[in-house]
Amino acid sequence: MKLWGGRFRKETDSLVNDFNASIHFDARLYQEDIQGSMAHARMLSDCGIISPEDNRQIQEGLAAILADVEAGRVEFTADNEDIHMNVEALLTQRIGAAGKRLHTARSRNDQVAVDLRLHLRREIGEITGQILDLQQAILEQARAHTNTVMPGYTHLQRAQPISFAQHLLAYGEQLRRDVTRLADCKKRMNVCPLGSGALAGTTYPIDRFETARLLGFDGPCSNSLDGVSDRDYALELLSGLSILMMHLSRFAEEVILWCSWEFKFVELDDAYSTGSSIMPQKKNPDVAELVRGKTGRVYGDLMGLLTTMKGLPLAYNKDMQEDKEPVFDAVDTVKMCLPVFAGMIATMRVLPENMRRAAGGGFINATDCADYLTRKGMAFRDAYTTVGNLVYYCTQQGKLLEELTLEELKNISPLFGEDVYEALRLETCMGQRRSHGGPAPEETERQIRELEAFITEQRADRHGA
Repeated sequence: MKLWGGRFRKETDSLVNDFNASIHFDARLYQEDIQGSMAHARMLSDCGIISPEDNRQIQEGLAAILADVEAGRVEFTADNEDIHMNVEALLTQRIGAAGKRLHTARSRNDQVAVDLRLHLRREIGEITGQILDLQQAILEQARAHTNTVMPGYTHLQRAQPISFAQHLLAYGEQLRRDVTRLADCKKRMNVCPLGSGALAGTTYPIDRFETARLLGFDGPCSNSLDGVSDRDYALELLSGLSILMMHLSRFAEEVILWCSWEFKFVELDDAYSTGSSIMPQKKNPDVAELVRGKTGRVYGDLMGLLTTMKGLPLAYNKDMQEDKEPVFDAVDTVKMCLPVFAGMIATMRVLPENMRRAAGGGFINATDCADYLTRKGMAFRDAYTTVGNLVYYCTQQGKLLEELTLEELKNISPLFGEDVYEALRLETCMGQRRSHGGPAPEETERQIRELEAFITEQRADRHGA
């Protein structure tokens, strides 16, 4: 008989039983379910609701079940629907009457809510560690390329000279915000719904603050109805993971461009590339392409859960059983993408000569030419127009700005002098951009130190948590 079967007189239809069961995906919550049950039992004992002997048997029984599950000696069954009823049924089989007392003053509604919070709290920690590893890979590549000139782009058109270090560090900053975004999510997630019961709390004299403390929460949920009926913490996590994947996807797109023959700014390591079944010359950036593709999958997980939740009245509804699969899928997908992406970045070979050659075309020193004239006394808007005329002249003559003779330059403006050639050197253009956050080597060195300090601080916090 089902643990909830007292009111029923017919067995559940086999199709309904399979349709209703969630054990095939929520089995992964076994550790958190047992952890929550152990804390609940201890609290019940401390409050005098169950005896110390019952608590001892429950603690030992649950510890044995946990060991057996991790050793592969337990097979969960759909007859018990979910992880909560599977664990409780096993416990009752093993220790008898004491096991039947475990569910006093709680419901599966608050049980699943605490399990999911505990699980996602742990997953956030693991994902954060993986992001830090990717940032470390970015950091090492940036250190090696503070003086590597490349074209910066807007509209995918060559725009201004930057360094490869600065380009990489832009992604380091985006990932930095991803880390803090997940930390914010974890902070809001870290309240305990256990003790909310089905929706209205309980008549037993429980101590929800003790349960929260035992499970490492900051405190209990303030409203029992809210404690069991919202999944905004899961949605917030999915949103954060979607933004993270968007950043990875943009980075992946650039890697795909960079390793094409049209750019050839980098070459991916053989271990992070694949070949073609028909074209022997091909070396495909499949890792980057798959990360780009899996981004849509994570977006879909977010939209799926948003849609599930959008019309639900308070409190718990069975629809909310659909929360776990999209969350688990998004977490699994992100955890699969991050390590392989970090390995790809760490092992890729940068080709500075090709970057410098590309930076030499496209008149990306035009703004610097206008700044040169401004420093000589011309108003910037007039300087902008003057350099625009110069660029037009260059396109007609098939020359670059720095290839014009001084006479040609003076025909456009008498303010040009011999010092213009040094001002138009790409290394000068990049090196003089010393404003905070710019590509000058001393500025990228500062950015590297900041990112390094952030990684060190975050790792220390994780190990101390």
